[in-house]
Amino acid sequence: MDAIRVSYTLQVRDGKITSIMSAPDSADWAEVMRLSGAVTTSRPPVTTQSPPTVDYSSGFASYDIIIQQLMAKWNVPGASIAVAKDGRLVFAKGYGMADAEKGLPVRPESLFRIASISKTITAVAVLQLAEEDRLDLEAKVFRLLDNLEPPAGKTPDPRIYNITVRQLLQHSGGWDRDKSFDPMFYVTRTAEELGAPKPASSETIIRYMLGQPLDFDPGSRYAYSNFGYCVLGRIIEKVSGQSYYDYVMEKVLRPAGATTMRLGKSRENDRYEDEVHYYDYEGAPKALSVFPDSLVVPAPYGGFYIEAMDAPGGWIATATDILRFVTALDKGKLLKPETLALMVSRPAAPLWQDSSYYYGMGWMVRPSGDDANWWHTGSLPGTYSIVVRTSNGFAWVALFNTRPKDENAFAKEVDQALWDAYNGVTSWPAIDLFTK
Repeated sequence: MDAIRVSYTLQVRDGKITSIMSAPDSADWAEVMRLSGAVTTSRPPVTTQSPPTVDYSSGFASYDIIIQQLMAKWNVPGASIAVAKDGRLVFAKGYGMADAEKGLPVRPESLFRIASISKTITAVAVLQLAEEDRLDLEAKVFRLLDNLEPPAGKTPDPRIYNITVRQLLQHSGGWDRDKSFDPMFYVTRTAEELGAPKPASSETIIRYMLGQPLDFDPGSRYAYSNFGYCVLGRIIEKVSGQSYYDYVMEKVLRPAGATTMRLGKSRENDRYEDEVHYYDYEGAPKALSVFPDSLVVPAPYGGFYIEAMDAPGGWIATATDILRFVTALDKGKLLKPETLALMVSRPAAPLWQDSSYYYGMGWMVRPSGDDANWWHTGSLPGTYSIVVRTSNGFAWVALFNTRPKDENAFAKEVDQALWDAYNGVTSWPAIDLFTK
């Protein structure tokens, strides 16, 4: 096949790179579209039923009505919802289609990418190592990762050697994707610049970032960082002597009973059994593939490299297994009480001052009386997810196999819909579906 030339455009403001865009050179764009067969992604029509199918005898009619209305409004193919009360699974149901082309419905056993909900799992793994005195939260992370060196000819920003484990957990390490870029989505160019295999591995990404300036002094403010949690994944490996996957499965997920969870794969042909099909929003443009053997792809399948996102966003799960993890955490099965309290404590000044909520260690937290609500969301092309743990003994998870174009508006409606559905239940059953 003839080579296609790709140009990278950098937008710079105040001496900082604010965005990185890549595209085939203009003379080659028509050829790319001819070879790819389409300019935009195609997706089958959503087959959610209208009017919604409602089981009024179950006591959970509010979920049936509200979730299906939400899906119809936002053109969502499939969703999985699970709710726990006082550590018991009381509701788990699939809605819509896991794979519309094959006519396969979503079931409680369906696996979804959970994206950044993965950070809650990574944080627990780090805190376990800390409470076992194998890792100091004040340790300087790049002193620990002394096996990773910057690219030839690059001198690291000296502040990078001041970044601590605690700062990575709290997203105050010094990287701000809104001021520079998110390196987890920059894997092709990173590999090219380092002469490494494409797409770039997590280690290659870290080496590349060792040659980039920080956006702010470590610990001086909050800025959400996928890359920071990528570094935490490598810290887990260095301290434990195990792969990230092996350690987390052995120490976190299996003890929680979350045994169906896996690390995701980027390509559609590598989907696991029972994993849903992911759909971009209707009319979404195709993405340049991160794989050198393809050109343009639907963004959920090769537009990013999920294998390098293990710790910040790589897990796939059922909604019920995420609740197994959350309830085990809440019951003290994964962390000691004092470590759990540390996980959800307010970061020290100057972070989150005068705010009614904050990011602790792996969770957003809003204090409520003597307790707190915890939550986290996740988002990738073709995926949206949310987990909530309330101060009054409830927890719920919602997983979707698409991400609408107006992600922020969808996220707000999802959160409100789940609270509305919860408030619509008048009597909660005493069953525990975890044991069935």
